[in-house]
Amino acid sequence: MLAARLCTMKKLSSVLARTLTSGTSGSLSLPDMSEVRSRLRDIVGASTNWRDHVQAMQERKALHTLLAKRQEDLPPRRMKDSYLEVILPLGSQPEIREKYLNVHNSVRFGRILEDLDSLGVLICYTHTKQEAQPRSPLSIVTALVDKINLCKKIIYPDCDIKFTGNVSWVGKTSMEVKMHMLQLHDGDYSPVLDATFVMVARDPENKRPAFVNPLIPESPEEEEIFKQGEFNKTKRIDFSTASLLKMAPTAEERNIVHDIFLNTLDTRTVSFRSRVLPPNSVWMEDAKLKSLQICHPQERNIFNRIFGGFLMRKAFELGWATACSCGGSRPFIVSVDDIMFQRPVEVGSLLLLSAQVCYTEKNYIQVRVHSEVYDADTREHQTTNIFHFTFISEKEVPRVVPKTYGESMLYLDGKRHFTATVKEI
Repeated sequence: MLAARLCTMKKLSSVLARTLTSGTSGSLSLPDMSEVRSRLRDIVGASTNWRDHVQAMQERKALHTLLAKRQEDLPPRRMKDSYLEVILPLGSQPEIREKYLNVHNSVRFGRILEDLDSLGVLICYTHTKQEAQPRSPLSIVTALVDKINLCKKIIYPDCDIKFTGNVSWVGKTSMEVKMHMLQLHDGDYSPVLDATFVMVARDPENKRPAFVNPLIPESPEEEEIFKQGEFNKTKRIDFSTASLLKMAPTAEERNIVHDIFLNTLDTRTVSFRSRVLPPNSVWMEDAKLKSLQICHPQERNIFNRIFGGFLMRKAFELGWATACSCGGSRPFIVSVDDIMFQRPVEVGSLLLLSAQVCYTEKNYIQVRVHSEVYDADTREHQTTNIFHFTFISEKEVPRVVPKTYGESMLYLDGKRHFTATVKEI
């Protein structure tokens, strides 16, 4: 039932995938995730030793001369030019399996997030590569995880996984990447998830925007995919404009908050200060968890900042634990959306993660994870990311109830994200 409801792999994307994969070789000759990360280091010229990172970044400054002054100076590319297939050989290479294994004998989704982030960056470098230059002058980083939708509850740890993806839309300095994950069963690869990431290109020092190659659709299917990229951009702008941090709740949302308030008043005292928790409910303030991470050099990316995939993995795992604690049973990830990378996280930072169940409905749990860095010298906190995860639990979960106005805004924001997710799936 769940797979039938959630599996919404886009027809156009599958048509394009069949076109791009025609003539490709079998999985045994495909690169694996370790090769993906090795290629990224070669493309950027990243140092493998932390003590050499300053010199490596200094050497990248000389690549400024290779940047295009205008996008029109760059040759256009096709979707097939950036298409990549990568294998994760969990079945054929058991020695790598333990890194991906969780206690439920399935694959850790946080590790998949890390792999998707690395692959998305490599796809963009493939789109923008200059044949005459082994090293790219561009610093390509993840700006946004627009959406990840899953159609399988379980990812098996003993079956090979294949990732495919390509650039699906291009602006002046940004690129949308569509990725798909499939798992081998009975000799065939079946779909597991669809992912849409937005990457931005910056100069060699990662300080200013840089132009990227335009994208030319070649077929009606590719035209539709490109138009979808334009629509996604407009949708993100509209969603941001309507943010509860910028605009008051709608009339319908105000009524929802007022009804919650009335339903929690103590009828014996009818006092604003006396609140009563309704049956089968939990106060929002009691449905949260926090964690602290010290950001060691081991978790750095090719630009010597903390790897975005690591941040997503840690946020997901805390969000999963929060959903598990609230629901009282094992939760399964349904969707990830609207992860905005607002600022980079430096090596050595103290990373504070706060996970909050902000909305529940039947078996569904909407979790928001707030990520911030703490500067011990200045004692300042700066937000780096906001993560939104939708889980489904094995049984019906308690209703989460806000007490304060701030919690009510989190509740409404969670409801918006949940509604948007349900509409897609």
